[in-house]
Amino acid sequence: MANNLVIRALRAKAKSLNLSSRNLKELFKDGVKLPQVLELHVNNNLLRTLPVELQCMWQLTVLNLGNNTFEEMPEVLKNLHSLKKLYLFGNQISTLNVEVLESLSNLVLLNLNHNKIKLIPPAIKSLSNLERFSIADNQLEEIPAEFGLVSKLTEINLSRNKLSEIPQELYKLIHLRKLSLARNSLKQLPEGINGWKNLKTLDVAGNHLSMFPVNFHLLELEELYFEGNDLVQLKLFTSCKKEEVLPLKELAARVILKEHLNKSSVVSRASLLLPDVHAMISRFGRCAVCFEPFLTPWVECVQFISLRKDMGIKNSKNIPVRVLLCSSSCFNKSGHSYYSVVKVKP
Repeated sequence: MANNLVIRALRAKAKSLNLSSRNLKELFKDGVKLPQVLELHVNNNLLRTLPVELQCMWQLTVLNLGNNTFEEMPEVLKNLHSLKKLYLFGNQISTLNVEVLESLSNLVLLNLNHNKIKLIPPAIKSLSNLERFSIADNQLEEIPAEFGLVSKLTEINLSRNKLSEIPQELYKLIHLRKLSLARNSLKQLPEGINGWKNLKTLDVAGNHLSMFPVNFHLLELEELYFEGNDLVQLKLFTSCKKEEVLPLKELAARVILKEHLNKSSVVSRASLLLPDVHAMISRFGRCAVCFEPFLTPWVECVQFISLRKDMGIKNSKNIPVRVLLCSSSCFNKSGHSYYSVVKVKP
């Protein structure tokens, strides 16, 4: 039956060929070539390899290999330079072929869900036109910083993996609109989240987050999913804390930072010649009360943000958002609603 469909497509010069759900163990017997086909669907079969004849389908733009038995990305894919959508979900792939990734620069969609992938190689940056990427339900433990160079991404699904953190470089993805990080092991999101200025949907459910990063509430989100985390709860009690004595390094850093922010100052120009120093002082924060720069926050603080009132999200709950304060004197000033965070023994 499958051979009949191939012959029919060959005679009719069909642009699309659907061979899904036919228990196929191999594809294109007898050297069949279909250079005119633009879409090929062979999902839900028993394929482990692809024939070299596939490279003759140089116009192919959509290839669905989902729910087969591939253990690696077929090497012949590196010759399909016109490919725009590639589906490899539901296979047994454990590693991503670097040579294949580097050859598929025209991809706009890549679906790798439900495999055994442990690592995304830095070569992912070669997918310069990728807009939608899904690698849910794999075994990822980390995301390479190079992922932040895939600048056209608008949708990412990293749910149901083993991620304990994400790199700050992901905030370079300014076109990102939808992100799922659900069911991982994230304890925090890095600072700088306002790089996601176009983000509309964020799913971080089922992680170990205690709070959201600074200025999280300034995102123009439409949907936020955060159930199943370890978020800080608001329970008021009085405490007494002595005036802090800042270490010499922090005192010096605060003086240098004030000068560093003046781009025409000697300190600012000199720091460019000292990469380690420049990297350190570039990670400064600003106090939410006095707005002065510092390197090390005085104590972990949060403010509680109303999703409905402050973010316009249809949810009546409040969420804790991290706040940076430089000193106890700023914390003790009136007129703000910031709270220090402490662990209370059960």
